[in-house]
Amino acid sequence: MPATPHLERHFTATEMVRDIVIGMSDGLTVPFALAAGISGAVAATGVVVTAGLAEIAAGSIAMGLGGYLAARTDYEHYATERQREWDETESVPEIEKEEVAKVFRDYGLDETQIIPLVDTLSVDRGKWVDFMMRFELGLEAPDPKRAAQSALTIAISYIAGGLIPLSPYILQKDINTALLISVAVTLIALFLFGFFKGRFTGLNPLKSGGQTILVGGLAAAVAFGLARLIG
Repeated sequence: MPATPHLERHFTATEMVRDIVIGMSDGLTVPFALAAGISGAVAATGVVVTAGLAEIAAGSIAMGLGGYLAARTDYEHYATERQREWDETESVPEIEKEEVAKVFRDYGLDETQIIPLVDTLSVDRGKWVDFMMRFELGLEAPDPKRAAQSALTIAISYIAGGLIPLSPYILQKDINTALLISVAVTLIALFLFGFFKGRFTGLNPLKSGGQTILVGGLAAAVAFGLARLIG
């Protein structure tokens, strides 16, 4: 009888999901708080829409720039550390070999197993350095395109999130009705966002949705309260 092939499914797009979470969560809460706060001080939805769109534009640029700088810093940090390891394999190779041996000892290997492994690994300097980066420093090589991708993902997610609480003010002329609809759609969006995030990352979707609506709703409520207090 042929054996059933073992298929492993692992979610690998964690960085993109993190960027979407950052952009979408802020996009849902900040424009909502701003729109809700302004709606208590003005009677025209047009003013809320104008202010909301301005905030979404500014917020998406700021958040995208922050994501770009963070990813760029990770890339530069990795490059600096890798160059340092490369130089050390040339200037103090015996010390670096001992560091490789220590990694293997931590995995339970004995000296008779470690010595040939270290000798084989040290033949290829590039792989030697890659090994040290991964197992000594715990650093993975970042994608050089990551900075631009992160900036774009966060910015688009922020815009998408921000338009959700703002859309009732665009479609509804009565400002009080628009506020109530905005609250409802924002809470629903937070739950759905958490639900699908849970499905993609392997978490319990309902639990993830509940946590997101709790955290996001609390953040939105606090921001709304502050906006009303200041307004």
